[in-house]
Amino acid sequence: MDTIVAISTPYGTGGIAVIRVSGPQAVPIVEKLTCTLQSHKPYTIHHTTLHRGEEILDEVLVSLFRAPHSFTGEDVVEIACHGSLYIQQEALQWLTDAGCRLAKAGEFTQRAFLNGKMDLSQAEAVADLIAAETKAEKDLAFSQLRGGISTQLQSLRDKLLHFTSLIELELDFADHEELEFADRTQLKDLADTIYRHLTSLADSFQTGNAIKNGIAVAIVGPTNAGKSTLLNALVGEERAIVSDVAGTTRDTIEDKIIIDGLPFRFIDTAGLRETNDLVESMGIERSRNAMEKAQIIIYVQDITHPQTDLTNLPKDKEIIYVLNKADLQLHPTSDSCLLISAKNNDIDILKQRLSNIARAHFNYSGTVISNVRHYEAITRAKAAIQRVLEGLDDNLSGEFLSMDLQDCLGALGEITGQITSQEVLNNIFSKFCIGK
Repeated sequence: MDTIVAISTPYGTGGIAVIRVSGPQAVPIVEKLTCTLQSHKPYTIHHTTLHRGEEILDEVLVSLFRAPHSFTGEDVVEIACHGSLYIQQEALQWLTDAGCRLAKAGEFTQRAFLNGKMDLSQAEAVADLIAAETKAEKDLAFSQLRGGISTQLQSLRDKLLHFTSLIELELDFADHEELEFADRTQLKDLADTIYRHLTSLADSFQTGNAIKNGIAVAIVGPTNAGKSTLLNALVGEERAIVSDVAGTTRDTIEDKIIIDGLPFRFIDTAGLRETNDLVESMGIERSRNAMEKAQIIIYVQDITHPQTDLTNLPKDKEIIYVLNKADLQLHPTSDSCLLISAKNNDIDILKQRLSNIARAHFNYSGTVISNVRHYEAITRAKAAIQRVLEGLDDNLSGEFLSMDLQDCLGALGEITGQITSQEVLNNIFSKFCIGK
Protein backbone atom coordinates (compact mmCIF):
# COMPACT_ATOMS: atom_id res chain seq x y z
CA MET A 1 0.00 0.00 0.00
CA ASP A 2 1.32 3.44 -0.88
CA THR A 3 1.93 6.32 1.53
CA ILE A 4 -0.57 9.18 1.49
CA VAL A 5 -0.39 12.81 2.59
CA ALA A 6 -2.91 15.62 3.11
CA ILE A 7 -3.41 18.82 5.06
CA SER A 8 -5.73 17.89 7.92
CA THR A 9 -6.61 21.39 9.10
CA PRO A 10 -9.17 23.60 7.30
CA TYR A 11 -8.06 25.48 4.20
CA GLY A 12 -6.85 29.01 4.87
CA THR A 13 -4.29 30.98 6.85
CA GLY A 14 -4.07 30.22 10.57
CA GLY A 15 -1.68 29.99 13.46
CA ILE A 16 -0.84 26.33 12.81
CA ALA A 17 -1.54 23.80 10.06
CA VAL A 18 -1.23 20.03 10.43
CA ILE A 19 -0.03 17.82 7.61
CA ARG A 20 -0.71 14.10 8.03
CA VAL A 21 1.33 11.33 6.41
CA SER A 22 0.25 7.66 6.66
CA GLY A 23 1.57 4.46 5.14
CA PRO A 24 4.51 2.03 5.15
CA GLN A 25 7.00 4.69 4.03
CA ALA A 26 5.68 7.52 6.22
CA VAL A 27 8.71 7.58 8.53
CA PRO A 28 11.53 7.36 5.94
CA ILE A 29 9.82 9.93 3.67
CA VAL A 30 9.41 12.49 6.46
CA GLU A 31 12.97 11.79 7.64
CA LYS A 32 14.27 13.06 4.28
CA LEU A 33 12.81 16.48 5.07
CA THR A 34 13.03 16.79 8.87
CA CYS A 35 15.07 14.74 11.35
CA THR A 36 15.94 11.15 12.22
CA LEU A 37 12.82 9.38 13.49
CA GLN A 38 13.62 5.67 13.22
CA SER A 39 15.47 5.59 16.55
CA HIS A 40 12.88 7.63 18.43
CA LYS A 41 10.12 6.18 20.54
CA PRO A 42 6.58 6.30 19.15
CA TYR A 43 4.09 8.85 20.49
CA THR A 44 6.77 11.50 20.85
CA ILE A 45 6.99 15.04 19.44
CA HIS A 46 10.17 16.53 18.00
CA HIS A 47 11.06 20.15 17.29
CA THR A 48 12.97 20.40 14.04
CA THR A 49 13.07 22.17 10.69
CA LEU A 50 11.34 21.26 7.47
CA HIS A 51 14.16 21.45 4.97
CA ARG A 52 15.30 20.19 1.60
CA GLY A 53 19.06 20.32 1.28
CA GLU A 54 20.19 23.73 2.49
CA GLU A 55 16.75 25.30 2.01
CA ILE A 56 14.72 25.62 5.22
CA LEU A 57 10.99 26.04 4.74
CA ASP A 58 9.82 26.29 8.37
CA GLU A 59 10.33 25.30 11.98
CA VAL A 60 7.93 22.46 12.76
CA LEU A 61 6.82 19.93 15.35
CA VAL A 62 6.83 16.31 14.16
CA SER A 63 4.61 13.75 15.95
CA LEU A 64 5.40 10.05 15.51
CA PHE A 65 2.86 7.21 15.70
CA ARG A 66 3.72 3.58 14.97
CA ALA A 67 1.52 0.82 13.54
CA PRO A 68 -0.77 -0.63 14.65
CA HIS A 69 -1.40 1.92 17.41
CA SER A 70 -2.34 4.91 15.27
CA PHE A 71 -5.53 6.37 13.81
CA THR A 72 -5.12 4.51 10.52
CA GLY A 73 -3.38 1.43 11.94
CA GLU A 74 -0.30 2.32 9.86
CA ASP A 75 2.83 4.32 10.60
CA VAL A 76 1.65 7.93 10.84
CA VAL A 77 3.64 11.15 11.05
CA GLU A 78 1.97 14.52 11.63
CA ILE A 79 3.82 17.75 10.87
CA ALA A 80 2.61 20.90 12.63
CA CYS A 81 3.85 23.92 10.69
CA HIS A 82 2.94 27.60 10.67
CA GLY A 83 -0.38 28.26 8.96
CA SER A 84 0.89 30.21 5.96
CA LEU A 85 -0.79 28.99 2.77
CA TYR A 86 2.56 29.16 1.03
CA ILE A 87 4.23 26.97 3.67
CA GLN A 88 1.36 24.46 3.59
CA GLN A 89 1.37 24.07 -0.18
CA GLU A 90 5.16 23.99 -0.45
CA ALA A 91 5.41 21.35 2.30
CA LEU A 92 2.77 19.28 0.51
CA GLN A 93 4.75 19.53 -2.72
CA TRP A 94 8.00 18.52 -1.03
CA LEU A 95 6.34 15.46 0.53
CA THR A 96 4.84 14.31 -2.76
CA ASP A 97 8.22 14.81 -4.45
CA ALA A 98 9.74 12.61 -1.72
CA GLY A 99 7.37 9.73 -2.44
CA CYS A 100 3.90 10.44 -0.99
CA ARG A 101 0.63 10.42 -2.89
CA LEU A 102 -2.07 13.02 -2.24
CA ALA A 103 -4.84 11.42 -0.20
CA LYS A 104 -8.38 11.13 -1.51
CA ALA A 105 -11.38 12.38 0.45
CA GLY A 106 -11.80 10.28 3.60
CA GLU A 107 -8.87 8.02 2.78
CA PHE A 108 -7.29 8.19 6.25
CA THR A 109 -10.55 7.10 7.88
CA GLN A 110 -11.09 4.48 5.19
CA ARG A 111 -7.70 2.98 6.00
CA ALA A 112 -8.64 2.99 9.69
CA PHE A 113 -11.74 0.97 8.78
CA LEU A 114 -9.88 -1.42 6.48
CA ASN A 115 -7.21 -1.98 9.13
CA GLY A 116 -9.80 -2.81 11.78
CA LYS A 117 -9.36 0.31 13.89
CA MET A 118 -13.09 1.04 13.70
CA ASP A 119 -16.17 -0.38 12.03
CA LEU A 120 -18.13 1.36 9.30
CA SER A 121 -20.71 2.97 11.57
CA GLN A 122 -17.89 4.44 13.68
CA ALA A 123 -16.16 5.71 10.54
CA GLU A 124 -19.37 7.50 9.52
CA ALA A 125 -19.56 8.94 13.04
CA VAL A 126 -16.17 10.58 12.43
CA ALA A 127 -17.69 12.58 9.57
CA ASP A 128 -20.73 13.45 11.70
CA LEU A 129 -18.49 14.59 14.56
CA ILE A 130 -16.53 16.88 12.23
CA ALA A 131 -19.77 18.34 10.85
CA ALA A 132 -21.44 18.76 14.29
CA GLU A 133 -22.71 22.30 14.86
CA THR A 134 -24.48 21.77 18.18
CA LYS A 135 -23.89 19.95 21.45
CA ALA A 136 -26.71 17.55 20.60
CA GLU A 137 -25.11 16.65 17.27
CA LYS A 138 -21.70 16.28 18.93
CA ASP A 139 -23.07 14.04 21.69
CA LEU A 140 -24.88 11.83 19.18
CA ALA A 141 -21.86 11.46 16.89
CA PHE A 142 -19.49 10.88 19.80
CA SER A 143 -21.73 8.14 21.20
CA GLN A 144 -21.68 6.35 17.84
CA LEU A 145 -17.93 6.87 17.48
CA ARG A 146 -17.45 5.10 20.80
CA GLY A 147 -19.44 2.13 19.53
CA GLY A 148 -22.88 2.97 20.89
CA ILE A 149 -24.74 1.21 18.09
CA SER A 150 -21.96 -1.20 17.08
CA THR A 151 -21.86 -2.95 20.45
CA GLN A 152 -25.61 -3.54 20.47
CA LEU A 153 -25.73 -4.80 16.89
CA GLN A 154 -22.76 -7.10 17.42
CA SER A 155 -24.48 -8.69 20.42
CA LEU A 156 -27.62 -9.31 18.35
CA ARG A 157 -25.60 -10.75 15.45
CA ASP A 158 -23.66 -13.11 17.72
CA LYS A 159 -26.88 -14.58 19.11
CA LEU A 160 -28.43 -14.88 15.66
CA LEU A 161 -25.29 -16.52 14.30
CA HIS A 162 -25.48 -19.14 17.02
CA PHE A 163 -29.01 -20.18 16.08
CA THR A 164 -28.33 -19.91 12.36
CA SER A 165 -25.39 -22.30 12.76
CA LEU A 166 -27.58 -24.79 14.64
CA ILE A 167 -30.28 -24.65 11.96
CA GLU A 168 -27.66 -25.11 9.24
CA LEU A 169 -26.44 -28.14 11.21
CA GLU A 170 -29.98 -29.53 11.18
CA LEU A 171 -30.07 -29.14 7.40
CA ASP A 172 -26.85 -31.14 7.14
CA PHE A 173 -28.66 -34.00 8.89
CA ALA A 174 -31.89 -33.65 6.92
CA ASP A 175 -32.16 -37.44 6.63
CA HIS A 176 -32.65 -37.64 10.39
CA GLU A 177 -35.86 -35.70 10.88
CA GLU A 178 -35.94 -36.47 14.58
CA LEU A 179 -32.78 -34.38 15.17
CA GLU A 180 -33.39 -30.77 16.28
CA PHE A 181 -30.31 -28.80 17.29
CA ALA A 182 -31.98 -25.38 17.46
CA ASP A 183 -34.64 -25.10 20.16
CA ARG A 184 -37.60 -23.40 18.47
CA THR A 185 -38.91 -21.89 21.71
CA GLN A 186 -35.58 -20.27 22.48
CA LEU A 187 -35.30 -19.06 18.89
CA LYS A 188 -38.74 -17.48 19.09
CA ASP A 189 -37.85 -15.70 22.34
CA LEU A 190 -34.64 -14.41 20.77
CA ALA A 191 -36.38 -13.32 17.56
CA ASP A 192 -39.03 -11.50 19.57
CA THR A 193 -36.36 -9.71 21.64
CA ILE A 194 -34.46 -8.70 18.50
CA TYR A 195 -37.65 -7.51 16.80
CA ARG A 196 -38.47 -5.22 19.74
CA HIS A 197 -34.88 -3.94 19.86
CA LEU A 198 -34.85 -3.17 16.13
CA THR A 199 -38.25 -1.47 16.43
CA SER A 200 -36.83 0.78 19.15
CA LEU A 201 -33.81 1.65 17.00
CA ALA A 202 -35.96 2.35 13.94
CA ASP A 203 -38.26 4.57 16.01
CA SER A 204 -35.24 6.54 17.26
CA PHE A 205 -34.46 7.67 13.71
CA GLN A 206 -37.01 10.48 13.93
CA THR A 207 -35.11 11.90 16.89
CA GLY A 208 -31.70 11.30 15.31
CA ASN A 209 -32.74 12.89 12.04
CA ALA A 210 -34.14 15.91 13.91
CA ILE A 211 -30.89 16.35 15.87
CA LYS A 212 -28.75 15.97 12.77
CA ASN A 213 -30.77 18.06 10.30
CA GLY A 214 -32.71 20.33 12.64
CA ILE A 215 -36.12 19.93 14.26
CA ALA A 216 -38.56 21.04 11.57
CA VAL A 217 -40.74 23.95 12.71
CA ALA A 218 -43.39 25.35 10.35
CA ILE A 219 -44.44 28.96 10.93
CA VAL A 220 -48.02 29.14 9.69
CA GLY A 221 -51.08 31.35 10.06
CA PRO A 222 -53.23 33.84 8.18
CA THR A 223 -51.80 36.59 5.99
CA ASN A 224 -50.28 39.67 7.64
CA ALA A 225 -49.96 37.92 11.01
CA GLY A 226 -46.20 38.63 11.07
CA LYS A 227 -44.86 35.20 10.16
CA SER A 228 -41.98 36.55 8.05
CA THR A 229 -41.14 39.13 10.72
CA LEU A 230 -41.01 36.28 13.25
CA LEU A 231 -38.67 34.24 11.03
CA ASN A 232 -36.35 37.22 10.68
CA ALA A 233 -36.40 37.75 14.46
CA LEU A 234 -35.61 34.09 15.12
CA VAL A 235 -32.67 33.85 12.70
CA GLY A 236 -31.39 37.35 13.40
CA GLU A 237 -31.34 38.59 9.82
CA GLU A 238 -33.64 39.67 6.99
CA ARG A 239 -34.31 36.26 5.44
CA ALA A 240 -37.90 36.95 4.41
CA ILE A 241 -39.47 39.97 2.74
CA VAL A 242 -41.77 41.87 5.11
CA SER A 243 -44.64 43.91 3.70
CA ASP A 244 -48.08 45.19 4.68
CA VAL A 245 -49.41 43.71 1.43
CA ALA A 246 -51.29 40.48 2.14
CA GLY A 247 -49.89 37.43 0.39
CA THR A 248 -46.30 38.74 0.03
CA THR A 249 -44.81 35.34 0.93
CA ARG A 250 -45.49 33.02 -2.00
CA ASP A 251 -43.07 30.18 -1.26
CA THR A 252 -41.57 28.47 1.78
CA ILE A 253 -38.35 29.94 3.18
CA GLU A 254 -36.06 27.88 5.45
CA ASP A 255 -33.28 28.67 7.87
CA LYS A 256 -31.55 26.83 10.71
CA ILE A 257 -30.64 28.22 14.13
CA ILE A 258 -29.50 26.87 17.49
CA ILE A 259 -31.62 27.30 20.62
CA ASP A 260 -30.22 25.97 23.93
CA GLY A 261 -27.83 23.70 22.06
CA LEU A 262 -30.52 22.14 19.85
CA PRO A 263 -30.84 22.71 16.09
CA PHE A 264 -34.16 24.01 14.74
CA ARG A 265 -35.05 24.30 11.06
CA PHE A 266 -37.67 27.04 10.65
CA ILE A 267 -39.94 27.16 7.62
CA ASP A 268 -41.78 30.40 6.87
CA THR A 269 -44.89 29.69 4.81
CA ALA A 270 -47.43 31.54 2.72
CA GLY A 271 -50.40 32.96 4.63
CA LEU A 272 -53.46 30.70 4.83
CA ARG A 273 -56.51 32.26 3.18
CA GLU A 274 -58.92 31.77 0.31
CA THR A 275 -57.50 33.18 -2.93
CA ASN A 276 -57.98 33.00 -6.69
CA ASP A 277 -54.34 33.87 -7.36
CA LEU A 278 -52.74 30.77 -8.93
CA VAL A 279 -49.21 31.45 -7.64
CA GLU A 280 -50.41 32.27 -4.13
CA SER A 281 -52.56 29.12 -4.16
CA MET A 282 -49.47 27.06 -4.94
CA GLY A 283 -47.68 28.74 -2.01
CA ILE A 284 -50.60 27.93 0.31
CA GLU A 285 -50.51 24.29 -0.81
CA ARG A 286 -46.80 24.20 0.03
CA SER A 287 -47.67 25.68 3.43
CA ARG A 288 -49.97 22.75 4.10
CA ASN A 289 -47.27 20.31 2.98
CA ALA A 290 -44.79 22.00 5.32
CA MET A 291 -47.24 21.53 8.21
CA GLU A 292 -47.50 17.83 7.46
CA LYS A 293 -43.73 17.36 7.43
CA ALA A 294 -42.99 19.59 10.44
CA GLN A 295 -42.51 18.22 13.93
CA ILE A 296 -43.60 21.47 15.57
CA ILE A 297 -46.04 24.08 14.26
CA ILE A 298 -46.02 27.71 15.33
CA TYR A 299 -49.47 29.09 14.52
CA VAL A 300 -49.17 32.88 14.38
CA GLN A 301 -52.14 35.23 14.65
CA ASP A 302 -52.45 39.00 14.69
CA ILE A 303 -53.45 39.96 18.24
CA THR A 304 -55.79 42.63 16.82
CA HIS A 305 -57.60 40.06 14.64
CA PRO A 306 -57.38 36.66 16.39
CA GLN A 307 -59.08 33.67 14.80
CA THR A 308 -61.39 31.25 16.54
CA ASP A 309 -61.71 28.49 13.93
CA LEU A 310 -58.51 26.44 14.06
CA THR A 311 -60.01 23.09 13.07
CA ASN A 312 -57.88 22.70 9.94
CA LEU A 313 -54.64 22.28 11.88
CA PRO A 314 -53.07 18.78 12.10
CA LYS A 315 -54.09 16.87 15.21
CA ASP A 316 -50.88 14.83 15.55
CA LYS A 317 -48.40 17.73 15.83
CA GLU A 318 -47.01 19.82 18.64
CA ILE A 319 -48.66 23.21 18.08
CA ILE A 320 -47.62 26.47 19.70
CA TYR A 321 -50.32 29.12 19.42
CA VAL A 322 -48.87 32.63 19.20
CA LEU A 323 -50.50 36.05 19.33
CA ASN A 324 -48.12 38.42 17.55
CA LYS A 325 -47.98 42.23 17.60
CA ALA A 326 -48.47 42.36 21.38
CA ASP A 327 -46.90 45.83 21.23
CA LEU A 328 -50.12 47.11 19.66
CA GLN A 329 -52.17 46.44 22.79
CA LEU A 330 -51.48 48.10 26.09
CA HIS A 331 -52.43 45.22 28.40
CA PRO A 332 -52.71 42.07 26.29
CA THR A 333 -53.70 38.81 28.01
CA SER A 334 -54.20 35.25 26.84
CA ASP A 335 -54.50 31.94 28.65
CA SER A 336 -53.95 29.71 25.63
CA CYS A 337 -51.51 31.66 23.43
CA LEU A 338 -48.00 33.03 23.81
CA LEU A 339 -47.89 36.82 23.53
CA ILE A 340 -44.96 38.07 21.48
CA SER A 341 -43.82 41.04 19.44
CA ALA A 342 -41.72 39.80 16.53
CA LYS A 343 -41.21 43.39 15.38
CA ASN A 344 -39.60 44.30 18.74
CA ASN A 345 -37.75 40.95 18.94
CA ASP A 346 -39.71 40.09 22.08
CA ILE A 347 -39.73 36.33 21.46
CA ASP A 348 -37.82 34.81 24.41
CA ILE A 349 -40.94 33.08 25.71
CA LEU A 350 -41.37 31.37 22.33
CA LYS A 351 -37.76 30.19 22.25
CA GLN A 352 -38.15 28.73 25.73
CA ARG A 353 -41.32 26.87 24.70
CA LEU A 354 -39.53 25.45 21.65
CA SER A 355 -36.63 24.28 23.80
CA ASN A 356 -38.97 22.63 26.33
CA ILE A 357 -40.91 20.77 23.63
CA ALA A 358 -37.74 19.61 21.90
CA ARG A 359 -36.20 18.25 25.09
CA ALA A 360 -39.42 16.48 26.03
CA HIS A 361 -40.06 14.86 22.65
CA PHE A 362 -36.58 14.43 21.16
CA ASN A 363 -34.76 12.67 23.98
CA TYR A 364 -31.37 11.38 22.82
CA SER A 365 -30.15 9.84 26.09
CA GLY A 366 -30.31 6.28 24.74
CA THR A 367 -29.00 4.75 21.53
CA VAL A 368 -30.22 6.87 18.62
CA ILE A 369 -29.61 6.37 14.92
CA SER A 370 -29.32 9.39 12.64
CA ASN A 371 -27.93 7.82 9.48
CA VAL A 372 -30.35 7.04 6.62
CA ARG A 373 -28.22 4.07 5.55
CA HIS A 374 -28.46 2.60 9.05
CA TYR A 375 -32.21 3.20 9.19
CA GLU A 376 -32.81 1.42 5.88
CA ALA A 377 -30.69 -1.55 6.96
CA ILE A 378 -32.44 -1.80 10.33
CA THR A 379 -35.83 -1.65 8.58
CA ARG A 380 -34.80 -4.58 6.36
CA ALA A 381 -33.44 -6.52 9.34
CA LYS A 382 -36.69 -5.92 11.22
CA ALA A 383 -38.75 -7.21 8.27
CA ALA A 384 -36.55 -10.33 8.05
CA ILE A 385 -36.84 -11.15 11.75
CA GLN A 386 -40.60 -10.63 11.53
CA ARG A 387 -40.65 -13.29 8.80
CA VAL A 388 -38.75 -15.58 11.17
CA LEU A 389 -41.40 -15.08 13.84
CA GLU A 390 -44.18 -15.77 11.33
CA GLY A 391 -42.30 -18.83 10.08
CA LEU A 392 -41.99 -20.21 13.59
CA ASP A 393 -45.73 -19.71 14.15
CA ASP A 394 -46.43 -21.56 10.88
CA ASN A 395 -43.92 -24.35 11.71
CA LEU A 396 -41.87 -23.68 8.57
CA SER A 397 -38.86 -25.87 7.93
CA GLY A 398 -35.36 -24.85 8.98
CA GLU A 399 -34.46 -24.12 5.37
CA PHE A 400 -36.88 -21.18 5.16
CA LEU A 401 -36.01 -19.96 8.64
CA SER A 402 -32.34 -20.01 7.73
CA MET A 403 -32.94 -17.81 4.66
CA ASP A 404 -34.69 -15.14 6.74
CA LEU A 405 -32.08 -15.32 9.50
CA GLN A 406 -29.36 -14.82 6.89
CA ASP A 407 -31.24 -11.79 5.52
CA CYS A 408 -31.38 -10.29 9.01
CA LEU A 409 -27.70 -11.00 9.65
CA GLY A 410 -26.77 -9.48 6.30
CA ALA A 411 -28.71 -6.26 6.94
CA LEU A 412 -27.16 -5.81 10.40
CA GLY A 413 -23.71 -6.59 9.01
CA GLU A 414 -24.08 -3.83 6.41
CA ILE A 415 -24.29 -1.21 9.17
CA THR A 416 -20.96 -2.09 10.75
CA GLY A 417 -19.27 -3.01 7.48
CA GLN A 418 -18.97 -6.75 8.14
CA ILE A 419 -20.87 -7.19 4.91
CA THR A 420 -20.44 -4.44 2.34
CA SER A 421 -19.35 -3.65 -1.19
CA GLN A 422 -16.59 -1.45 -2.54
CA GLU A 423 -19.23 0.74 -4.17
CA VAL A 424 -20.82 1.44 -0.78
CA LEU A 425 -17.42 2.20 0.76
CA ASN A 426 -16.50 4.58 -2.04
CA ASN A 427 -19.81 6.39 -1.69
CA ILE A 428 -19.44 6.78 2.09
CA PHE A 429 -15.84 7.97 2.21
CA SER A 430 -16.15 10.27 -0.81
CA LYS A 431 -18.30 12.54 1.38
CA PHE A 432 -15.46 13.06 3.89
CA CYS A 433 -13.16 16.05 3.80
CA ILE A 434 -9.61 15.76 2.46
CA GLY A 435 -7.18 15.01 5.29
CA LYS A 436 -9.64 12.89 7.25
